[in-house]
Amino acid sequence: MAHHDLAVIGTGSGNAVVDDRFAHLDVAIVSEGPFGGTCLNAGCIPSKMLSVTADVADAVRDSERHNVTAPLQDLSWPQVQERVFGRLDAHAVESEQGRRDTSWVTVYRGRARFTGDRELLVTTESGEERVSADRFLVAGGGRPVVPPPIEDSGLPYETSDTVMRMPSVPGRLVVVGGGYIAAELAHVFHTAGAGITVVEKSGRLLSGAQDEEVSQAYTDHARTRWDLRFGREVTGLEGAPGDLTVVLDDGTRLPADTLLVAVGRRPNTDSLHVDEAGIACDDKGFIKVDTQLRTSVDGVWALGDITDGGPPLKHVANRQAEVVAHNLLHPDRPREMSYEVVPSAVFAHPQIGQAGVTEQDAREQRLDYVVGRCAYEDVAYGWALEDTQGFCKVLVDRDTGLILGAHVLGPQAATLVQPLNLAMFHGISAHDLAEGPLWIHPALTEVVENALRDALDRLG
Repeated sequence: MAHHDLAVIGTGSGNAVVDDRFAHLDVAIVSEGPFGGTCLNAGCIPSKMLSVTADVADAVRDSERHNVTAPLQDLSWPQVQERVFGRLDAHAVESEQGRRDTSWVTVYRGRARFTGDRELLVTTESGEERVSADRFLVAGGGRPVVPPPIEDSGLPYETSDTVMRMPSVPGRLVVVGGGYIAAELAHVFHTAGAGITVVEKSGRLLSGAQDEEVSQAYTDHARTRWDLRFGREVTGLEGAPGDLTVVLDDGTRLPADTLLVAVGRRPNTDSLHVDEAGIACDDKGFIKVDTQLRTSVDGVWALGDITDGGPPLKHVANRQAEVVAHNLLHPDRPREMSYEVVPSAVFAHPQIGQAGVTEQDAREQRLDYVVGRCAYEDVAYGWALEDTQGFCKVLVDRDTGLILGAHVLGPQAATLVQPLNLAMFHGISAHDLAEGPLWIHPALTEVVENALRDALDRLG
């Protein structure tokens, strides 16, 4: 059995933990999939590169509102894919080769599962290898959830792991799920030419995590572009590849060339057999970690989507990687992970950015707050954009004046929410943020400034 000082499972944010500071150790890196993890290969980066492409195409289609005549001649899906994945696949290969060329790192490519305390069995193309280590980092990520009526049908379906690599754009795409993954991918394929039908069991899109006002505004816009079926679930999948029929619980039968399942993701703890190592999980299968990212087993850390520590976002996992790296190297003065303010974004059309509590959260927690709003069409740059639906919304504590939540819908939303996120993190009041720094005129950031000023007016 090969023994190492440190073994890392996963090559997403887990791989980012190991740098030259670990050169004095014998390190193993274990991965079944390509280097870079979900983010590089099937998640954040390719989906955003495709979303930007879709935004460009939409801008051309909508150019007449700026008195520009620019008919969209073509969106070449094969060339788009070549540009996106040609770059990302090469990066994954280079990343793996860089690790293999490092004298103090051993790469194991294959399916891994725990067989005991800090012991792995790795099944590779050439056979099986047993690996042990003094310390482990488990960063094995997750995979898409597929409901049984679809998974057991024997018919083909796509998930976020596969759909972006389809060789052509389907004519009729049925999307099951109404969260951010569904929203972003539906945006891409709608713009590329697919007819979109979304099946969602709740009453709105993005209802789980977004502020109710943002969720409703996004749903109202989506309704003008897609066929939305709310309050419904899939009970069956029939037909043949390329000619599918999606059966809903009310008996509705939806024709589709392709079915995209985007109802959530689950941790890979079961395939890793973490129970064999004594690693404790919660009732949903996520590894339990403390604020230092330690698991229930001494010498074993975990981070990313496989853990119960914080939202499953890449920027969260990257910060966790920094914390774990420090704690592995400096156990005598450990760092702790904080999730006090975690911003997030949805790169759909329109774009969404958020940080802090939603208004429904504030009501449930019985917070005493005021709401400030500013529409894009009420600032000069919003006029330039000809935007009539975007807005910024802030929730401000009535007693302290601190910002409790921030929500932006519209162009550049993921960027516009960042100053509000910084203010929440550093405890800067709405008054000090609005009145202290100068805000560029006529930049789009004026929607943030004016939403803050609206909240101040309501505070009196």
